[in-house]
Amino acid sequence: MEVGMRKLSWALALVFLTLISASMATSESEVPFMVVHKKASLSSIKSGVQRVFVTVDIYNQGSSSAYDVNLVDDTWNSNLFEIVRGNTSKSWEKLDVGQVLSHSFELKSKTKGLFYGSPAVVSFRVPSKGVLQAYSTPIMPLDVLAETIPEKKLDLAKRLVGRFGPQISVISIIVTFVYLMVTPSKGSKKKR
Repeated sequence: MEVGMRKLSWALALVFLTLISASMATSESEVPFMVVHKKASLSSIKSGVQRVFVTVDIYNQGSSSAYDVNLVDDTWNSNLFEIVRGNTSKSWEKLDVGQVLSHSFELKSKTKGLFYGSPAVVSFRVPSKGVLQAYSTPIMPLDVLAETIPEKKLDLAKRLVGRFGPQISVISIIVTFVYLMVTPSKGSKKKR
């Protein structure tokens, strides 16, 4: 399921890139092309408490530098989440061509439920164009404080299958072969 979510995330990123490139395409001057990727993951600290780790990466894939880069991710409602570390906004002076800026923050969940976050907004200045905006990829819905299968039991099963799976397969094939060789078939009974 996690692989499917990653594929969906990359597909959404490609759609976003296409939309942004179409809206920012100009033939008269060089402009920054911002690719903004937002990731969020859940981590259980103890029973009834979950942390959300959010990272926003900003890539300048254009042909000129961006100035006064501002990131704002205000989708985290203070009634649902409490900021534990960092801020939901950040500013930088400049983002050169081919460079990456990264910002992370950590939140603590206050309530249980499914959370749909919206994209983060990045505004930047280009000397010839003024102020432009780019939007991050959306995050997958977060099922905060959901009752799930304990991870330790699932990890143990994965390790056992990974370690002993081939041996169990070979033994099963041998036992099946011996069983078929030893038991007489119904059509081969001799009449006396």
